[in-house]
Amino acid sequence: MARTTARPVATREMRVDSARRRCEACGTRTRADWRSRRCVTTLAGCVGLSVQVRVCHREECLLKGVPLRAEGEGRWVLPEHEFGLDVLAFIGAQRYREHRSVPEIHALLRQKGVAVSERTCTNLLDRYDELVSLQLLDAGRLHATLKRQGRAVLAIDGLAPDVGHEVLWVVRECLSGQVLLARPLLAGGEQELVPLLEEVRRALGRVPIVGVVSDGQRSIRNAVAHALPGVPHQLCHFHYLREAARPLYEVDRHAKKELKKRVREVRKVERAVEGRDDASARATRAYAAAVRSALTDDHRPPLNPSGLLLRRRLGAIEKSLERVEKGGPASRS
Repeated sequence: MARTTARPVATREMRVDSARRRCEACGTRTRADWRSRRCVTTLAGCVGLSVQVRVCHREECLLKGVPLRAEGEGRWVLPEHEFGLDVLAFIGAQRYREHRSVPEIHALLRQKGVAVSERTCTNLLDRYDELVSLQLLDAGRLHATLKRQGRAVLAIDGLAPDVGHEVLWVVRECLSGQVLLARPLLAGGEQELVPLLEEVRRALGRVPIVGVVSDGQRSIRNAVAHALPGVPHQLCHFHYLREAARPLYEVDRHAKKELKKRVREVRKVERAVEGRDDASARATRAYAAAVRSALTDDHRPPLNPSGLLLRRRLGAIEKSLERVEKGGPASRS
């Protein structure tokens, strides 16, 4: 949809001159032919950039007639974009650090006086994701990080969105948290995984691989033994705890099932006070809501068993009801 309001007017001007005076192709001194003006919306207001454009006019040059814009323009804004890099950084921080939705981010930007639409916020978030991806895939930065560490610990796992679809295999370096390789494969056998591990080993160069972490899948174990002989291979802590606690998980699941049977009549209690607005009815509905919240609050075993959590929450509700029945204050749990 086309813009329905006028573009914001720049509140201050900024000249951006080129630091390069000579052509990159032939070395001839370039000429400042004109200035390109653009309005950039930042968190501090709108800035009018006057960008110097230089051109090489040597006949034999490969860059003859090609406009060379000032390098400093990239510190303000991406090419062909209206909003500054500080706006992109703000959107990314609000989305991934504060876990806010796009409508919430749009409202915050409007409060700061930034004239932006909700759809533009979504587009800018996509640009932020692309910039982060480029940073993560920077081989030079990755090699520098691993060189400082002096060693690498690999983690390999396959992510399957659905049965019958390609599996996304991800190889990650555990100490730095960097993704070294991600590739979709139709199969996850030893023959498919060995080339992935060998490619990672070549990419690491002289950085030694001191360990591998994965689940107990046999194809992964065989691939690690073939591609990385002599490297210690450890079972993932999460999978190890899950397998060790499986008997406890089954008991906890059965206990939760039995506890749910005891509070199935909560809907009848809610129906009994429908249409009423007295204090007793409001308290009844509040207790019913607390019971429903306890029933749907699931946690992942083995460290957070849902059955024990449900028992504690229902016990707290029961004690609160006993205090109300005796005429005492009902404490919040």
